[in-house]
Amino acid sequence: MTQTTATVNHITDHPSFEGVSQTQQERLFYIEFRLLFLGCVNRTDLVGRFGIKEAAASRDLSLYRQLAPDNLEYDPKGKKYLLGDAFSPIFDHKTFQALSALQHGFGDDFVGVPSSLVTTEAPPQLNCPNLDALSKITKAIYLKKILKIEYRSLSSGKTQREIAPFALINNGLRWHVRAFDRRSGQFRDFVINRFASLVLTDESAPMGEGKDLDNQWNRIVEMHIVPHPSLKHPKTIESEYAMKGGLLKIDVRAAIAGYVLRHWNVDCSEDHSLRGAEIHLWLKNRQTLYGVDNLMIAPGYSNESDLPE
Repeated sequence: MTQTTATVNHITDHPSFEGVSQTQQERLFYIEFRLLFLGCVNRTDLVGRFGIKEAAASRDLSLYRQLAPDNLEYDPKGKKYLLGDAFSPIFDHKTFQALSALQHGFGDDFVGVPSSLVTTEAPPQLNCPNLDALSKITKAIYLKKILKIEYRSLSSGKTQREIAPFALINNGLRWHVRAFDRRSGQFRDFVINRFASLVLTDESAPMGEGKDLDNQWNRIVEMHIVPHPSLKHPKTIESEYAMKGGLLKIDVRAAIAGYVLRHWNVDCSEDHSLRGAEIHLWLKNRQTLYGVDNLMIAPGYSNESDLPE
């Protein structure tokens, strides 16, 4: 799932770090984040972000300098710390978290109007999950409870169901909930914004309706993705996707394999026959898809192929 904020990650073992409180670790992480991605930090940044006194901000900057003296240099003219030439992070920074923080603001507990740290643009989310529905679903997942729902589907219209949800899925276009569906007796994905009504019950989901028995969820599929053979300059795609030896290996749950292939426009045809300006990738080991359920949405996939029987 895509997170909308950055969080504190584990730091490397450091002899001077023991005994530092969690709240101060968060502030130290923020100092390093601004140095790494914005190139500078000062006391005002800490005061504005965490609501602390200037004296506390000075202590945080001093402590960070003790922990990583080569990571920052003081600029007396600008009254701020600059990124050091020998910078080496002491925190583990995740790319997706950094992008979220740069776009939406920093911190899991951000209160106020979100603001980006640098100018960013991304395609608008056309169908953000309904907040009331989302809150009931997440409570059901966390508490392992049954939801009674009215659901709108393209094939059956509005139906009444009981489901045992256990995970949220973002397929790049919309949010789903993975759940056991008592109506069909199967594990399925439900689009959150197609719920007409939801009632959170007190009934606990039995073991037989939990994720441990969802074979598609528990099966891991290793996909070998390569530049599409029709490309004139495949090295461009190799570089863009950080491929090694012209190959990108990714492990995904079988339950979301179709979503991944569609989201990246990966040609799944045996003879890499798809054409189009958007087709840059080809699934080289398409036999790995044998037994995956949701392949009808995968580009170029045909169930009349020569996959193993």
